[in-house]
Amino acid sequence: MESVPLLKYLVEAGFGARRQSVAAIKQGRVSVNGRVVESYTMPVYPKIDNVTCDGKPVKFRPAEMLVFMVNKPLNVLSTTRDERGRKTVVDMLPERYRSLGLYPAGRLDYDSTGLLILTNDGNLTYRLTHPRFEHEKEYIVTVSGRLNEADKEKLEKGVELEDGLTSPAVIKEIPGAACTYSITLHEGRHRQVKRMFASLGHEVKTLKRVRIGGLELGDMVEGGVRKLSRAEIGKLLRR
Repeated sequence: MESVPLLKYLVEAGFGARRQSVAAIKQGRVSVNGRVVESYTMPVYPKIDNVTCDGKPVKFRPAEMLVFMVNKPLNVLSTTRDERGRKTVVDMLPERYRSLGLYPAGRLDYDSTGLLILTNDGNLTYRLTHPRFEHEKEYIVTVSGRLNEADKEKLEKGVELEDGLTSPAVIKEIPGAACTYSITLHEGRHRQVKRMFASLGHEVKTLKRVRIGGLELGDMVEGGVRKLSRAEIGKLLRR
């Protein structure tokens, strides 16, 4: 009988993303056979062990990998639920998928729009969000003023933020659109694009993510949701 580490068990059971599962274990909310466990690597035997979180059973079910791309509109949260009742990206899914443990792999701010991935697969989430895999993310931003050559050079070389120097970015001006640029990163720090431009004295007025890896938003309508094929998932991960 094969065992799996507790953290892997939670992620593959659809409990949530790796970060959520780590937090639940750290907080002492996870029990195995009635005993609170705080070791991520504790072996769990799915066929015989009873795993609970907050007293509720967590059933191991390596389910079909589900991956959706959505075009997030303004004023929608990149989370699975909100105590204040605000709309989340999970609310955008067809109703039959909302109870299948899907969650966002990465995030966009409340006032940002564009391409976001929802999945029930912890390994995919890890590959998309961990810096070591360096998946490119491209954004179209409109800022408060036109960048000069020195600004562009700083962005391309990396700018110093409160949490360290950013990795080099690719910056291109969008023809025919005032103060609008494409910026491509392979990092995903909190509000990174906005902070990078703010460090140069420019406020980001609008931000839209248009590409993750080889997957492009294209002409998907705002608020649109589409399930990805295996081929598209491969394109998403290809660097």
